[in-house]
Amino acid sequence: MEFFNVHTHKSTNQANVLDLVNQYPQDFDVAFPCYSIGIHPWYIVKDRVNADLAIIESKLLEPNCLAIGECGLDKRIEVDMELQQIVFERQLLLAQKHNKPVVIHCVAAFQEVIETKKRLNISVPMIIHGFSKNSQVANQLISNGFYISFGKYLLRNPELEEVFKRVPANRIFLETDIAEEGIETVYQLAAKYKGISVKEMKQLINRNFVDVFKKEY
Repeated sequence: MEFFNVHTHKSTNQANVLDLVNQYPQDFDVAFPCYSIGIHPWYIVKDRVNADLAIIESKLLEPNCLAIGECGLDKRIEVDMELQQIVFERQLLLAQKHNKPVVIHCVAAFQEVIETKKRLNISVPMIIHGFSKNSQVANQLISNGFYISFGKYLLRNPELEEVFKRVPANRIFLETDIAEEGIETVYQLAAKYKGISVKEMKQLINRNFVDVFKKEY
């Protein structure tokens, strides 16, 4: 594996790219060789939560399911926060039970996500995807054991350069999410910002991948 994309909604089907494709319980495609699966806070259906969680747990037993997610908390949507919190916690407990990393969607709720991790004593790796905030938020996350994934906003917002530079190498992942650019473009910019070669960036991300996902490709 040359490139690892920790969060995307489509597979590139490139031999040198490992895409961790985001999947939903009610819209599942068996064709993806590697995927995460979770209940996104945008798509919580209260009467379907138990059925969705049952599907997720069944998929966690399959070898090509590498993580739960994306799941999390979002204060900028109309879904009730109490319901979001319940669904998020139940997914974290599943991740803990099955020893799977978690890909986190977090909008304006970083303190709540950190508090939930502490309160539930979640020890599996938790990755904040699509990070776009400042160094203060990044430092809080890192000090509480989170990993941080950069992608679309790193490409769009030059102010993230300084934030990215300060994140420890062993806490970084890269992604495309829904961006049109390929993961190679994200690696190139990330390497430039860190002052290293693309080859060194590949090695860095590969080490983090093995540490978090306990697999080698």
